[in-house]
Amino acid sequence: MKYCVTASLLAALTLLAGCSPEVGSKAWCEDMEATPKGEWTANEARDYAKNCLFRSDD
Repeated sequence: MKYCVTASLLAALTLLAGCSPEVGSKAWCEDMEATPKGEWTANEARDYAKNCLFRSDD
């Protein structure tokens, strides 16, 4: 029974992860702007700075 619950949760997380925009995309930057800064992880803050603030659209 415990295995089924774990497998179900893993499957659900995998499906949800497939729906989120790619890190660094315009949609991801917009999602991050709508998220309170206190909820960002250190990696998200770094990726936001790298991909959204310092982006060069050459």
